Amino acid sequence: MIAALARDAKREAEETNERRVLVFAGDRDRGVDAAYDAIEAVGPDSTAVVSAREGFRFEEHRPRNADELLGRTREVVVLDCHERFVPNALGRCVGAVDGGGLLVLLTPDLDLWSEVRDRFDDSLAVPPYGVDDVTGRFRERLVDTLRVHPGIAIVSLGADGPEGDRVERDGLTGAATEGTEPGADPGADPGTDPGTGPGSEPAVPPNATFPGAAYEACLTADQARAVRAFESLSTPGNAVVVEADRGRGKSSAAGLAAGALALAGADVLVTAPAARNAAEVFARASELVGAVDAESGGGVAEGGTRRVDAPGGGRVRYAPPAEAAELPGGPDVAIVDEAAALPVRLLEGFLDASLSAAFCTTVHGYEGAGRGFAIRFRERLLDGPLAVRDVRLDEPIRYARNDPVEAWASRALLLDARPAVDEAVAGSAVGDATYRALAPDDLLADEALLGEAFGLLVAAHYRTEPNDLARLLDAPNLAARALVAEGRVVAVALLAREGGLDAETRRAMYEGERVRGNMVPDVLTSQLRDEAAAKPRGMRTVRIATHHAVRDAGFGSRLLAEVHAEFGDEVDYFSVGYGATPRLLRFWRRAGYRTVHLSTSRNDASGEHSAIMLRPETEDGRDLLARHAVAFRDRERDGLSDAHRDVDPDVVAGAIRACPAPVSVDLTETEWRSVVGASFGPGMYDSAPGAFRDLALAALIENASELDARERRLLVRKVLQGRPWESVADELGYVSTAACMRALGDAYEPLVERYGTEFALRERERFISD
Repeated sequence: MIAALARDAKREAEETNERRVLVFAGDRDRGVDAAYDAIEAVGPDSTAVVSAREGFRFEEHRPRNADELLGRTREVVVLDCHERFVPNALGRCVGAVDGGGLLVLLTPDLDLWSEVRDRFDDSLAVPPYGVDDVTGRFRERLVDTLRVHPGIAIVSLGADGPEGDRVERDGLTGAATEGTEPGADPGADPGTDPGTGPGSEPAVPPNATFPGAAYEACLTADQARAVRAFESLSTPGNAVVVEADRGRGKSSAAGLAAGALALAGADVLVTAPAARNAAEVFARASELVGAVDAESGGGVAEGGTRRVDAPGGGRVRYAPPAEAAELPGGPDVAIVDEAAALPVRLLEGFLDASLSAAFCTTVHGYEGAGRGFAIRFRERLLDGPLAVRDVRLDEPIRYARNDPVEAWASRALLLDARPAVDEAVAGSAVGDATYRALAPDDLLADEALLGEAFGLLVAAHYRTEPNDLARLLDAPNLAARALVAEGRVVAVALLAREGGLDAETRRAMYEGERVRGNMVPDVLTSQLRDEAAAKPRGMRTVRIATHHAVRDAGFGSRLLAEVHAEFGDEVDYFSVGYGATPRLLRFWRRAGYRTVHLSTSRNDASGEHSAIMLRPETEDGRDLLARHAVAFRDRERDGLSDAHRDVDPDVVAGAIRACPAPVSVDLTETEWRSVVGASFGPGMYDSAPGAFRDLALAALIENASELDARERRLLVRKVLQGRPWESVADELGYVSTAACMRALGDAYEPLVERYGTEFALRERERFISD
């Protein structure tokens, strides 16, 4: 029965160039046997198994490492959902199945699956909660989608053997037609390529500079448009951004372009999260170079998975991301595949006016940790030295346009979740919006509400993934709140309860044990060495997002105010941790949050240094803030010339301004002579840098109105971060180092007036009188 079911599913998938899902629900060992029966029945060329267990005779991956499948395709992918069902892994497995292929899911009994708790659920049970507090709503919703979407076969496995097996659904759609050639779309006109649709045949564009073979190798008009856009990379100073859902051929287009550029003599540097992710780029580049070289009588050029050499000296070569960002060997063109999976700080390395660069990224997919490329890097790219051209690929290549498995995965994992359309919320007034709780059961019962809320989080944040959907529905420590206008979600906040931990857990955390889901207490305890920090109860804003059509209209501030009012009596403090920018620092400071920490390293996804801020509600919360604000002030006095030497000066100024620790300026007479002399007379900054540092900290914390933005940057760069005069003068636009030195003295004149002792003011009078 199982073999016949698999053969029928595979036949229909091949004839329609779609994919099919086989679900074997029940005992795990019986599920493995059924998967083997199905695989043997269809005899695939390539099979991958994703499971927490080992011992399969096929290519194996662990659920947490399912991203190893990114950029690769298999005819059959088996996902074992028993011991550790990771939603991210499901998304990546779906994307790895080729057209005509099968996704095989091994699951517990579908009627009982929502009650099963596995190792992924353990990760949702953050202290002080236990795994019994985790719910099964995500799996309940997933099962509902499996039972209604086309193209999904379900077999309930008998506990006592094959004789008890029952086919709940055969998954056949009836889309295949007798006599249809494999790979063809039965609804298309005769002669139309599979999955392209009428009128979308690729063609060699007029006046193309790339070889005609590059366009003839394209499978859709979308792909040909992308290759055409890549032609601009022949000239330095250009950038191309290629965005596509999975299976649209963006990597192939990049490979054809890379080969064409190499044939023209260019040195093309390719990078991706791993060399295997760039395999398609090198395969297409090698094929094009070989074909063009053979046509000219030169034979096939040398090609490989990491390097393709073209006649005439051009080449396509691979380098790992960290190395590639240093631009080894001075390439002419850089191509970054799966850009969303790379840290923003590495992507910034390719913004060089002396070369051209392409950034290829997947949308509505989970190629990386999130949307750092779209949210953070896009702004820097547009503000940078490269002229940017955008290309979007919509037509599928690896499977048909109406592939039912793509539609199912998009719904089950909300891969296509979007906020409400602009027209539905534009013009909404913040005072008219309704504050409401987004209870998990309400979200489960209202797909539109769930889609808008989750879509807003996806669109507005760089790190939202399928695992977050499971957390939203099942994690006991999370709560969601929203502002709704005319029935549409205009702002949403995802909140996490933290702290309130017992003495034993706090001691373990202090001694180095990681405690899940308690980000702020963990940092304050393990990194900043405060064993009592995890005792007060906190509420952290994990995500907050406002619809872009009503941004800067006060919705975010209103939502936070409502959250504070609702939970203020339940917690000791509110907190937030985020990639610090001047704008966000201002937003959180105005909402009453104060800085207690700035990370020493950049966040891989955002490319920013992460700030932690607290807003106290009780005496315990105020004590926690007070001691960590003082520690932050003292830490930054020395750390800014060390670990924080490269932090943006506006970020430094914003973080320090939001620090409530009092500052006492207590300089000796000798130090005041140096400061007053450098400000009003012939003195030098170098004679007492510590005194200048104390005054700079005081001025920034108290937001001395006498200083303008440029002067604040000067105090940070030179005095607090200890940068050389030459680099400070160049960065801040002073005509010379002497002018920069004079400007520093001028900036300290009002600080002498504000903080100077009687002695300092008498010293100042000497120079004013003269």
